[in-house]
Amino acid sequence: MNVLAIDTATTDLVAGIVDTDTGADARVLAEAVTETRAHNELLVPTVMELLSQAGLEFSDLDAVVVGCGPGPFTGLRVGMSTAAAFGQALGIPVHGVCTHDAVAALAQQEHWEGSSLIVTDARRREVYWARYEAARRMAGPDVVAPAALDVARADVISCPESLRGQLPAELIDVARHITYIPPHPAGLVAAADLAATPEPLAPLYLRRPDAKEPAPKPKSPAIPDVDV
Repeated sequence: MNVLAIDTATTDLVAGIVDTDTGADARVLAEAVTETRAHNELLVPTVMELLSQAGLEFSDLDAVVVGCGPGPFTGLRVGMSTAAAFGQALGIPVHGVCTHDAVAALAQQEHWEGSSLIVTDARRREVYWARYEAARRMAGPDVVAPAALDVARADVISCPESLRGQLPAELIDVARHITYIPPHPAGLVAAADLAATPEPLAPLYLRRPDAKEPAPKPKSPAIPDVDV
């Protein structure tokens, strides 16, 4: 099975083609992980380039896996709407997964056993987080200020370097390994149940969007009340 995996929940644009018909370990045929804020402009051209690298056409794809966050509204909309469009156009299933689950699955594949804490930047001086035992999510995802993280000990912490200084000192002190693991196609596919009927895609925003409906303006006293 040739699976297109994409994620735009973080500042990394993630896309790849994964062959799952290679035994226990799926084989990544082509992938790209690029730090950018131009997800909308780069995603489809990147997918087309990856298909070319893998020697495949769109018609050779059997399924799509997409990260559903947590992440910002605009970023999630790019990846999820593109995945849905590919699925509808090609007549193939689209599986949504939690982006943090995909990172935890990749950490497990890298043989980092034990518990893990996955942290990503939520902006507004906050972080998205989820805690795992092996690759099983035990808490989260949720959004809090970094200093407010109240989770059990984590052997492995995945956190962008720019945020590490804001994490509670006790978390840093007990962690065996601190790094940053961006989402990858292999992790996205590992987190998906490709044999199941996919559920409707549901974005994990975790908070209200930045845009707000303007408050109504008071009526000018120069406008008379009229009974209709």
